[in-house]
Amino acid sequence: MSGTKARPVPPSLTIGPRTFVWGERTYLMGVINVSPESFSGDGLADVEEAVAQARRFVEEGADLLDVGGQSTRPGFQELAPEEEIRRAVPVIQRLVALPGEGLDVPVSVDTYRALVARAALEAGAHLLNDIWGFRHDRTLAELAVEFGVPAVVMHNQREREFHDVIGDIRAGLEASIAIAEEAGLPRERLIVDPGFGFGWTEEQNLEMLRRLGELHALGLPLLVGTSRKSTIGAVLDGAPVEERLWGTAATVALAVAAGADIVRVHDVAEMRDVVRVADAVVRGWRKEEKNNTPA
Repeated sequence: MSGTKARPVPPSLTIGPRTFVWGERTYLMGVINVSPESFSGDGLADVEEAVAQARRFVEEGADLLDVGGQSTRPGFQELAPEEEIRRAVPVIQRLVALPGEGLDVPVSVDTYRALVARAALEAGAHLLNDIWGFRHDRTLAELAVEFGVPAVVMHNQREREFHDVIGDIRAGLEASIAIAEEAGLPRERLIVDPGFGFGWTEEQNLEMLRRLGELHALGLPLLVGTSRKSTIGAVLDGAPVEERLWGTAATVALAVAAGADIVRVHDVAEMRDVVRVADAVVRGWRKEEKNNTPA
């Protein structure tokens, strides 16, 4: 894509009960892990525990919730689809049924398998979040069309030949966009994720963050998920997951500075403040605003 004129980002996207205006501010996606194997150490054991965490996240300022039942940490063991459904779908059903109780935020399902995606969408999920960007299973793009939901497509570098960090990400995301369009899912219904931590060395992850702004040439809103990742631990002399909060804050601030539209985080309250201050610097501070409710 070098030398290609950058496309303009669509002005907004409606996801379930909310409309997100791109460029206005950076939005927070709170991670609801119902996978005990999760690398981040926050896997939840039951539905009520997950709902309680979701309530807390919304109170703390989360704009979206991302529910996942399959850990995708390096070397993860793949669950049977039925087990992933058993973990994630009851949580999604509860969350989408609670708008009258303050949980009027979009609920995303984090999965790369069609059987799970269908069950989650039938349960009311508002957004598909696919770590393989439809390249593992094109059926997910067709499901997004069938259920009328937008999708996050991520570039996953695992098992792929390396050439150049940003070049590989661009090529991978363009392939995902093409699959979506072939299925009838318009480009403007997509959000792109460069895949921090998915198949990259620590140095390559840092380069990705450093060059993040180059991905605006795709002309799509950008989601970035650096929260608690191992690269942060490596930079901090082997810091364990529970000691990566401030390292995460640094990467989130840098992502905002590079123009990220959504940051996917485990620590919503802390990252809310990071994002608000970073946005005030990058996008301009509007002092009269008393809250961060999306349009």
